Amino acid sequence: MLPRAVIAALLAGSAALMAATDQARQSPPPSSAAGDSAGASSETPPLPRPALHSEEALDLPGLHNLVAFHEEVWSGSAPAGDAGFDSLKSLGVQTILSVDGALPDLDRARARGMRYVHLPIGYDGFEQARKLQLTRAVRDLPRPIYIHCHHGKHRSAGAAAAIAVSLGWLTPDEAAARMKVSGTAPGYAGLWRCAAESAPIAAALIDATPADFPERTMPGSLVAAMVEIDQVHDRLMLSKKSGWIAPPEHPDLAPLADAGRLADLYRLLDDEDRLSEVPASQRDVVREWFVREGRTAAHLETLIESMDRPGQDTDQARERASAALATLSSDCLDCHRRHRD
Repeated sequence: MLPRAVIAALLAGSAALMAATDQARQSPPPSSAAGDSAGASSETPPLPRPALHSEEALDLPGLHNLVAFHEEVWSGSAPAGDAGFDSLKSLGVQTILSVDGALPDLDRARARGMRYVHLPIGYDGFEQARKLQLTRAVRDLPRPIYIHCHHGKHRSAGAAAAIAVSLGWLTPDEAAARMKVSGTAPGYAGLWRCAAESAPIAAALIDATPADFPERTMPGSLVAAMVEIDQVHDRLMLSKKSGWIAPPEHPDLAPLADAGRLADLYRLLDDEDRLSEVPASQRDVVREWFVREGRTAAHLETLIESMDRPGQDTDQARERASAALATLSSDCLDCHRRHRD
């Protein structure tokens, strides 16, 4: 047996060792100033999230016009390339809800662990059945949720507003105020109406809506798109004749929504599936034509939208819009002579 003095010395040494160990655990590891600086420079600062009461839309790398309609439901533009999807990932987005007609970039979303849902709507608004689908998706799917169209100003804002009212998050007036922050143009009467006429929807009615949300909703064929282009063009001609407002005999016409739809149709036609319906010998020429007409249609949309801006020379905008539509009409006839007639 060890002498008492030896045992006491061992116990004292053990206590000192335990105290030193506890102190080491509680103290941060030593580091040089250079090491601290290097560590700080390697960290990427977190991106700011859209604030519900912000009066300005937020722009981030690859994303534009971000506006909050709920703490975790945001509207904005289509994510552009890796930068846009990286920004969504940094924001913590779990679900991306596209209301645009273009097919979503599923690969980039999946690579970052995000789910895509594709429920397109028009520039003239959407039916109750689509509103129920959108509302259930936002109510049930993981958040934060990012709702986008193409530019992030009109359709995504209109959808987000209707959803927020349907779920009781905002009143119609509050939702309309958020649409104004998004920059939704007054001429998109159908989108404004969808928000204004929305009301909280009973949970049972939302529950009865199917929850099999598609990742992609395939657009129609090339022939169907060309038929719709002709129809939209005819409506624009009627609006032009009445000074770019809905004529009395057709009060349901909305020239701004029609111009937006025309630009959207041309953008959707620049797609391999649609172009596969064109003879291979003509494919490159037709693609160039779609791209060119899409730019002209987008310019027409911008001109019509500008007519509602304060201080705008409305007469000049009308003349330029008429010239843009005349270019589209002439190009259509020329294309038909070359490739269809």
